[in-house]
Amino acid sequence: MGFTTTVVVLTVASSWWFMKSPSRANLMLIPYRCHDQSEWHRVLTHAFVHADWMHLAFNMFVLYEFGNTVERDLGHMGWFGLPFLYVAGIVGGAIPALGKHKSNRNYRSLGASGAVSAVLMSFILLHPDTTLLLFLFIPVPAVLAGVLFFWYESRMDKRSSGHIAHDAHLGGALVGVVWTIFAKPEALALSLKSLWSLLG
Repeated sequence: MGFTTTVVVLTVASSWWFMKSPSRANLMLIPYRCHDQSEWHRVLTHAFVHADWMHLAFNMFVLYEFGNTVERDLGHMGWFGLPFLYVAGIVGGAIPALGKHKSNRNYRSLGASGAVSAVLMSFILLHPDTTLLLFLFIPVPAVLAGVLFFWYESRMDKRSSGHIAHDAHLGGALVGVVWTIFAKPEALALSLKSLWSLLG
């Protein structure tokens, strides 16, 4: 069983347990408790639990859809390929909240969105000419979807006060970009060429 499938199975199982557990807050990202009580395990554990089945299904669908390809593309790097990227995406997605909400006793966050965003952005850089379905039905080149992702998430992060952690999406996606360029420097030139051809 590959890394992607293993993470999906583990996350589904732990999220199912989480939804039924009375002690579920022990795994959530609570920046105040990370800083005040040194509960830094939360930076990782929050990515393996989800609020509901819809939240879980969406994240695991995106991870499985793109993670297997990225896993093959970065397979030559072993544990420094997709496994490192995924964990770095978790941490990168958590960093904004750790800074902004370190004094907020009530802030809580959970879900694999930061890590999944890292995997998605890595796929886009590695396969910029692939057609993706924006909002599940609008076909667009992957590189354009990547640009729109950053535009949309940045806009929503500035104006949103809802329950979606757009800053986690941005943090994870940035990790995906940086790590993929480090792992495969040619991915940047390929993506810029693809984007330039669209604009031209």
